[in-house]
This record gives sequence, structure tokens and C-alpha cells, in this order.
Amino acid sequence: MSAKSDALEAAVTDYIQARTALDAAPGARTRALADRRFARLAALAAPRIRYFTRSYGLTDVAEDAAQVCAIALHRAAERYDPARARFTTYVNWQFRAELQALRHRLHGDQRCAGRRHVTATLSLDALQEEGADAWLTDPAAESATEQGAADNLAALLADRLVEAWAGRRRARLGASRGDESRMETRLAAEKKLVRHHLMVSDAAERLRESDRHIVRRALADIVHHAPVRKPH
Repeated sequence: MSAKSDALEAAVTDYIQARTALDAAPGARTRALADRRFARLAALAAPRIRYFTRSYGLTDVAEDAAQVCAIALHRAAERYDPARARFTTYVNWQFRAELQALRHRLHGDQRCAGRRHVTATLSLDALQEEGADAWLTDPAAESATEQGAADNLAALLADRLVEAWAGRRRARLGASRGDESRMETRLAAEKKLVRHHLMVSDAAERLRESDRHIVRRALADIVHHAPVRKPH
């Protein structure tokens, strides 16, 4: 790994440690430390953000691009798992997603613009000057990144399916006019159970009979309401 990637890895590790200390002992001193660590992380990520801003054709809204990338950086630092990929690779995916979404909000359907983006030429010397060339030197993390992206998409889909099911379930439970707080507690437990079994990889995991009934009923409802794709 390059020195720049190693520096970014060290900075996010320091921030995670500071954030953990803040969670354990909230106070002005621990908060200030966490803020300083994140500022250091943001400074190291700045050349990378400028590079992606330029490559996505958003230099005319660089301030907006910097803001969405700051949000992406914070989210990436909060969710980062060192066992799955290097931080440089993981945060690149976050920047790309936010900038793609920003470009879509500003310019609409960018499928054609995306093809123009692919053919754009950028100077390697310029990347090296700005310190944004480090992301090119991480090929070993490709498979881990692809798996991480697939896992994230699966988790987002599971969240969406469970929330839609929970809305229908809430409507049915509400019809009985029971205690609302008790209903929400029950629904929260059911949502956690159902989401877990949407994501679980061990098909042999055993359930209590009551939990099995909840999961079967929920999955049947989700399948019933799933949109049907018509063949083209």
C-alpha cells in the first residue's frame, strides 16, 4: 500500500478510537478529540474528493460536492470494518455513490453523461500532484469490495422489504385498537427477527415454533407484495 493509503488507514483508526472514547465517556474533551481526528481524516481525503468531483463533472458545484462527500466520509468512518476492505477502497465507493446521486439530482438521467465520463482523459501527473493516485494501487481489495458492495445492496433491500412489510403489519395490528406502545414493541421485535432471517446464510438455524410462524407469515406476505418484473 502507498504511504497515502496507509496514512488514511491510520487516520480512520484514530478517529474510530476517539469516537469509541467519546461514546464511553461523553464530554467536551473527548468530543474535541474526536472532532480533531475527523478533521485530520477529512484533510487526507480532500485530494481524493477533488479528483472524484472533477471526474464526475461537478467542478461547477464543488461546494455541494464537498458537502455530500463529507457526509459520505463520516458515514464510511462510522461503518468501516477493517476485516472486509481497506478504507481507501471502501470510502471511494461512498464518494462515487454520493456524487452520482448529486449529479442525477442536478442533471437528471446521466446514462449518456456516464458514457462521456468513461471516455474522459485525466492526467496521472495531476492525480499524483493532488495525492489522489493512491486509490489506483489497491487491486487486492477488489474482491472484498465487490462482496462488500453486494452485502450493502442486500442489506438495503432487506431493510426496504422489512419496512414495507412492517407498515402492512402495523395497519393490521392497529385495526385491533390495542395499546400502541405495546404494539410498537412487538412490531420492533418481529422486524428484527424477520430481517435477520432475510439475511441469514445458515439455513439450518433453528427457531422456536412461535418465531417460525412469524417468519413464515412475514416472508409469505413479502413475496405476495413483491413487484413482478415482466419479461421484455
